[in-house]
Amino acid sequence: MSAIEGPTVSEASRYCRRITRRRARNFYYGLKLAPEPQRSALFSIYAWMRRADDLVDGADDDTSRRLRNIEAFRCATDAALAGQIVDDDPLWVALADTATGFNVHREALYAMLDGQIDDLIGRQYQTFDHVREYCYRVASAVGLICIEIWGYRDPVARGLAVDRGIAFQLTNILRDYKEDYDSGRVYLPAEDFARHDLTPSQVRQWSDPSRCRQFILEQVERAKSFYVRSASLEGLITPSCRPALWAMTSIYRSLLRKVQRAPQRIIVGRRLRLSPLRKGAIALRARCLAIHNNSPPPESCVTKT
Repeated sequence: MSAIEGPTVSEASRYCRRITRRRARNFYYGLKLAPEPQRSALFSIYAWMRRADDLVDGADDDTSRRLRNIEAFRCATDAALAGQIVDDDPLWVALADTATGFNVHREALYAMLDGQIDDLIGRQYQTFDHVREYCYRVASAVGLICIEIWGYRDPVARGLAVDRGIAFQLTNILRDYKEDYDSGRVYLPAEDFARHDLTPSQVRQWSDPSRCRQFILEQVERAKSFYVRSASLEGLITPSCRPALWAMTSIYRSLLRKVQRAPQRIIVGRRLRLSPLRKGAIALRARCLAIHNNSPPPESCVTKT
């Protein structure tokens, strides 16, 4: 039984679920497929991530104050992981409860906060190694926490979770190129722009369609390679939690295939999304997996759009 009991835990869990349902979009379709208590634990981690994001993306333009807020958030996180809730904020109640039942590595949470600091200070990414480090902080660290909550049968799963997180984040970076550029952030490596004789501005304007297309397709291939490298991850996850990971991966791979088929869509028109019908189909299939054999379908089904 959890060391933290009472109605406040239930209320905190419902709060985190509401945050996840309202703001997680793609992740929510997968996270809600996990059984309890893993599901509520994942919701608490997502709500924590969203609060951390808001510290950077809020209206306050004072960088020093934001950095202080992040450090205060880090301290409150430490306290919650130790079971010492700093106030009656439901986020800390939920996180503390999660920490009593699962191995939540504080280093992974710290890495995510370091990624927020990268965004705040406007870090520049000269090489792919620099981009990969950022992806580790904001996505792979999430994957490492998720597999601790899901459970896994072989420590090799940790390396695979790192690669899957990189795959997800590279997909996000491509899908969100226009919005990120307009916010003053460029996450693709400067060396890649130089190799294609392009600037971030030229890609944002799509001023040389042929060259821009080749540049983006090269980035797509790199992202695909990380999905391939982590392909065996599902088989190492606790069977009852595999459908959750399969659903999230299916959604992100489908987004990447949209970019591959029409690279200009990251610039022209509305933000790339999957249709509600497509997401619903993925969720339905994942539920069927959960009911029947908990095994992911063949790779061809994962990548189908």
